[in-house]
Amino acid sequence: MNKRNKLTASLLTGWLLLAAAMPVTAAAETSAAPSVKTDAQVAAELGVLQGDGGGVTAGYLAKATTRIQAATLFLRLKGLEQTALAYKGSDNFADAGSVGDSNKTIMSYLKANPALGWTGTGEGRFDPLSGVTDQQYYKVLLEALGYKQDADFTYEGAIAFAKSKGLSGIAEAGALRNGHIATATVEALKAKLKSGSKTLAESLVEAKVIQADKAALVKYARIGVVNDAALGSYLADENGKTLYYFTKDPKDASACKDQCAVNWPVYYADQIQVSSLMNAADFGTIVREDGKKQTTYKGMPLYTFIKDEKAGDVKGQGVNDAWFVVSFPSVKVASQDGIGSYLADAAGNTLYLFTKDTDGKSACYGTCETNWPIFYSDHMAASGELKVQDFGTIVRDDGTKQTTYKGMPLYYFVKDAKAGDVLGQGVNNVWYVIPPSASDKQAEAEQPSAQAPAGKAYAMDIFNFEFTQPEITIEAGSSITFTNKDNMQHNVVSDSLVDGKPLFQTPLFGQGESYTLTFDKPGEYTYYCAPHKAFMKGKIIVK
Repeated sequence: MNKRNKLTASLLTGWLLLAAAMPVTAAAETSAAPSVKTDAQVAAELGVLQGDGGGVTAGYLAKATTRIQAATLFLRLKGLEQTALAYKGSDNFADAGSVGDSNKTIMSYLKANPALGWTGTGEGRFDPLSGVTDQQYYKVLLEALGYKQDADFTYEGAIAFAKSKGLSGIAEAGALRNGHIATATVEALKAKLKSGSKTLAESLVEAKVIQADKAALVKYARIGVVNDAALGSYLADENGKTLYYFTKDPKDASACKDQCAVNWPVYYADQIQVSSLMNAADFGTIVREDGKKQTTYKGMPLYTFIKDEKAGDVKGQGVNDAWFVVSFPSVKVASQDGIGSYLADAAGNTLYLFTKDTDGKSACYGTCETNWPIFYSDHMAASGELKVQDFGTIVRDDGTKQTTYKGMPLYYFVKDAKAGDVLGQGVNNVWYVIPPSASDKQAEAEQPSAQAPAGKAYAMDIFNFEFTQPEITIEAGSSITFTNKDNMQHNVVSDSLVDGKPLFQTPLFGQGESYTLTFDKPGEYTYYCAPHKAFMKGKIIVK
């Protein structure tokens, strides 16, 4: 993290501590909850996303979207799904036999109506089960707005042209997930048609595809996230103007008045739309002493800066060491009794690791991925004990992206229906929550502890997902008793193999249970805990 980010993080921490300790002096100010909806909630209320058996959950939004699924969602948005399903034409794409009857009918309808934009992938094929890309989906959304490929834009330039029309939320996302479809679809509904001044949503209301009261959803003011190489991820309004917080503000109250409020205009919207990665409950509203309302984020009143002239300007960053951009980390630390601390997304949905994964490589595909949807976000910022550099991105075999933590690919569990659910914990002894202490384990292991005295039986606690003495020196003939202090099963497994099997391996043992290993021969023995192999490791030096 650079010095500027360190300063921002430390000041934000100080602000939160100060806010917790300070009374709110502006007695006239009150707080309230605005109407805040995520992209997915808007898409669901419009009927575009219907989810699976569990509804439009974080797991559903993380699932890969196939071309036929994206086409169906597109037809649903246009009010044409039932028309397509009732179509009786016989001409179809060459690969229609790869899908069921209803999808086959939809493909036939799309082939008969090329103006909708779903013209296939060449050589008479539609590739219905392949993933849909950002380029492909923006291409059909542009055509829904009245623009035509090869007349208004080229296929190769679809993403750049989409950006010029205000469609950028999934640009460079590559292969898409259901959450991307929600973002791009709602984005397109707000965009103006090529002909006239109406938005796509307004035209669909006139066509009685969308109810007028539902169309109001797409008029919500949007708070988005901007990624910056120096500042990390931070909040901006729907015009791209940076949002700031003031370190002198107490929680849920503003200390910025008079000339200060002229230089730092307050940000307010009573109806807000945010990314599906964000937590709607983080936003609130205060009524200022002057009677004006102001939007808050995690209790911080939000402002713009008068000298920021265009989208992307951050001229207010660090002004008087009191004004800073509002960082947005898409991963945070959650905790529960019996589980301890673990990683979750910004909305509180639990993230998991798969012990069969190797460093930077996922082994979860097919049915596994259906049950354990991947997590991906390009919005990373330092948050508490989490460091930006601990997160990375891999590209999966199907072209979709997945976020990693210390090299471990991250997943949701399909049965976790709401924030705080941890139903995936310990499933099949290969799926586990991820403690934040997983970071920096390698650095700890590189620092040997003092040599223990001779002739003793040694004790090694397992606590907070770590071996308390990552490296220990003992004498030949000595024993080590491992005692599990976590409310979760662990074991001890040798890295060395003999005839394809670990040199030593304990069974999984639970909280309060112990297992003893004796080492007769000198040497160095590295080992790990199988359920948490990516970060629970140790070394025993036998003299």
